[in-house]
Amino acid sequence: ENNTTIIAIATSPLDENVIWVGTDDGNVQVTRDGGKTWTNVAKNMAGSNYGAWIPYIEPSKKRPGEAFVVVSDYRRNDWRPFVFHTTDYGATFRRIVDEKQVNGHCLSIVQDPEVDDLLWLGTDYGLYFSIDFGKNWNKWTNGYPSVSTIDLKIHPRDHDLIIATFGRAAWILDDIRPIREIARTHGK
Repeated sequence: ENNTTIIAIATSPLDENVIWVGTDDGNVQVTRDGGKTWTNVAKNMAGSNYGAWIPYIEPSKKRPGEAFVVVSDYRRNDWRPFVFHTTDYGATFRRIVDEKQVNGHCLSIVQDPEVDDLLWLGTDYGLYFSIDFGKNWNKWTNGYPSVSTIDLKIHPRDHDLIIATFGRAAWILDDIRPIREIARTHGK
């Protein structure tokens, strides 16, 4: 089932003219002129399933052409995790999440506002994080259950990870600054 419906809209926090849109029939549209013209960049996500849902898009808070795009095809029994990253308004994408390290289809992603390498990922089976920009993923199990993790935000003042689950609760991972510091110094 698809209804050619927009299910994700995200505006760049750096440029109000840059808007990303994801649909339930696999389109990823981007405009750079406030909606006057649109470009479908879905074909540039090599390895993605044609027609899969695009439930979540996270534009960068630092660079207007950068975004993370979540692709979900569980409706057609493909439970693999897909997240793609672009730095050029979708002209090219690189897959940064796959089934080798992450279980369940992806639902949300957020990049730390201070340390680019720190990423948080919500899947149908829980919460994951990476301190090396998606090269390696670890499941967060410290007090957080394996639940459908729909949305993620980082509070700018309190440095808390705010987590929305599907039909269960809102969770707060209090003060992520220690993990941020590990990501900042990783490999240095």
